[in-house]
Amino acid sequence: MNVLSVRILFLIASILVGYYLTPVHLLGAVIGFVSSVIIILLESLMKRVSVRGLSSTVFGLILGLIMAKLVGDAFSLAKLPEQTEANIRVILTLIFCYLGMLIGLRGKDEFNLIIPYVRLRRQDQQEETIIIDTSAIIDGRILDILKTKFLSGKIIIPRFVLKELQQIADSTDPIKRQRGRRGLEILNSIQKEAGLVLSVHEDEFPEVREVDAKLVKLAQILQAKILTVDYNLNHVASFQGVKVLNINELANALKPVVFPGEQLQLKLLKEGKEYNQAVGYLDDGTMVVVEDARRLIGQEVKVSVTSVLQTPAGRMIFAKVIKYDVH
Repeated sequence: MNVLSVRILFLIASILVGYYLTPVHLLGAVIGFVSSVIIILLESLMKRVSVRGLSSTVFGLILGLIMAKLVGDAFSLAKLPEQTEANIRVILTLIFCYLGMLIGLRGKDEFNLIIPYVRLRRQDQQEETIIIDTSAIIDGRILDILKTKFLSGKIIIPRFVLKELQQIADSTDPIKRQRGRRGLEILNSIQKEAGLVLSVHEDEFPEVREVDAKLVKLAQILQAKILTVDYNLNHVASFQGVKVLNINELANALKPVVFPGEQLQLKLLKEGKEYNQAVGYLDDGTMVVVEDARRLIGQEVKVSVTSVLQTPAGRMIFAKVIKYDVH
């Protein structure tokens, strides 16, 4: 059952109720049709989460019946004619059941205090939920991170992320296709790894076009964190109050700390951007720019750190040559 089905049922039921409750049946059917269209238009203006689920529909129906009963009992205090009161109860039941079913369909993830959706646990013991985005999957380091057990809680991959990954894997661009297939292989490795549980979330939010916007919206509903390497998503999600776990930031934080005056041993591999510079790399991939060392490219040298620069892309070390060995 989906939103369109509920709307069609409500429209038909409204026409039948109007037809039988008025002396002029045709006029009543028209009134029922017009009224239902107005209510549907009002409902469509509600900016809520669009989800599917039979259990949520049933819960919304029960909630609607209860509300219709309460409001109907309030009308009974007005001492209206018996037939008029009965008609009002029927109309209220129809309207509240419709609204209840739509609320249930669109907000099942927000029912945190309703049986059987109640979560009986203390707030300080709440299970952490982490949503993985496409960039983190393709990056590949997520598998090693999960193996270390540094991340705990429920790991979720949305259905729309899987679809995006599949589209990348089916791309005509060979580079994109390779990246997409690598991402799918990473997911398979995670599923096969003992102790790692990866669940798929089915809600796709068709009213939202961008995948990043869908990720942020899902994270807000589930009160989850987003695991990513996407710099822009990091800032957009943080701005909207969603916590982000950035793998690049974690990698930078784990790199060894060096200080001015510290000595390093490395091999110079290429020219630097500025005049007479040479570039080498530490074992963890950190770039070291060595001044006045262009003539030593290809040699193993000993350098002294002069300064350290932290950039959004990572850490960069500047140094000068102390000693080198010719091979």
